[in-house]
Amino acid sequence: MADLAEEEMDNPTFRRDTVLSDVHLHCPSKRHLMVRLNAVGQPVFLSYFKLLWSTEDLASGKHVREITTGRERQSRSGDELCDKDRSNVKEKGELNSEGVEALLDDDGDLEVVRRPRGASDLQAEDLLRDIVCPVILMKGKEDAFEDEEQECTCSDVVKIEHTMATPLEDVGKQVWRAAFLLADHILFQRDTFRGCSVLELGGGTGITSIIMATVAKRVYCTDVGDDLLAMCEQNVALNKHLMEPGGGEIKVKELDWLKDEFCTDPETPYSWSEEEIADLLDHCSVIMAADVFYDDDLTDALFRTLYRITHNLRNSCTVYLALEKRLNFTLRHMDITCEAYSHFRNTLNDLENLQDGKMKYTVEHIKPDFCQFLVYERIEQLELWKIMAEHLT
Repeated sequence: MADLAEEEMDNPTFRRDTVLSDVHLHCPSKRHLMVRLNAVGQPVFLSYFKLLWSTEDLASGKHVREITTGRERQSRSGDELCDKDRSNVKEKGELNSEGVEALLDDDGDLEVVRRPRGASDLQAEDLLRDIVCPVILMKGKEDAFEDEEQECTCSDVVKIEHTMATPLEDVGKQVWRAAFLLADHILFQRDTFRGCSVLELGGGTGITSIIMATVAKRVYCTDVGDDLLAMCEQNVALNKHLMEPGGGEIKVKELDWLKDEFCTDPETPYSWSEEEIADLLDHCSVIMAADVFYDDDLTDALFRTLYRITHNLRNSCTVYLALEKRLNFTLRHMDITCEAYSHFRNTLNDLENLQDGKMKYTVEHIKPDFCQFLVYERIEQLELWKIMAEHLT
């Protein structure tokens, strides 16, 4: 059995029915430490995500000023690099145009000459994102990241256990960019969420709930699947150092969007107690979800769950939905489309136009131009939506 487990860990497979998050694919200068196999035999990795602030700076707002200044400097240096690159391209183009005819074969096709890689090529690659494949590190948890720990203090690192290249039904075990976007908004508007009671739907690895718990009073991080919830609970334990200064807590619970009731069976792991349900319905003022809109049936189930919970809450509630608009070529349309995103927008529009005499939903798109507190690529396909849910009766 031990030999079989070792073989599985040494050979992570990428099948055609698996998906891999860009967060894990493009991870510059990072190592993924495989720490174990989960209950279903999937390799579990431990990654460190650096925050661009420390908990000591939160009260003063120092991190916001530093990040803004840093982004301005980065923008200026980026412009200088772009100007330099354009100049180099122009010079190379003038030189290459003179000898282009010599590079054509008898049929007039261009023959590409491969030249040896020089030091300048390696330096240029350092400026780009590296495609990282899983690397098995034969070291323990405590010393495998000793280099990173020397560079980072405990207050500016989020430690997350996750899997890589999962089937579609297990994508919650990976970390996705929209979770970082929502986390950025939480940190940028931290005064808005300070002391709140929060519910996250489809919490996955728990990274967004962990960030929320640095400012909120209580966060119910929910999802389905004992293995996923156990991983989430482990991540909460790994990041208590981030939540302790603000006194926030996270409760990991099961919440199945395809069911109409909370799971209250005491024999079921991660079930709800009657006291926890009452606490949620009496005090919850924020609901959030990140990157959960990839299947139309699940999208419909999520919006039904949103309606049911917001209708049962004692007070009005604000909902934050973060997602990445993914473009795909489909044979049905013979064009590049984004069907999952289109369905999300249609369902969101239906919610806003709902007239049942009980609830009113006001939808607002939040422009993602706020400070970035986590290291990731904030692409233009990332979106953040805010929904105000108000009782009419």
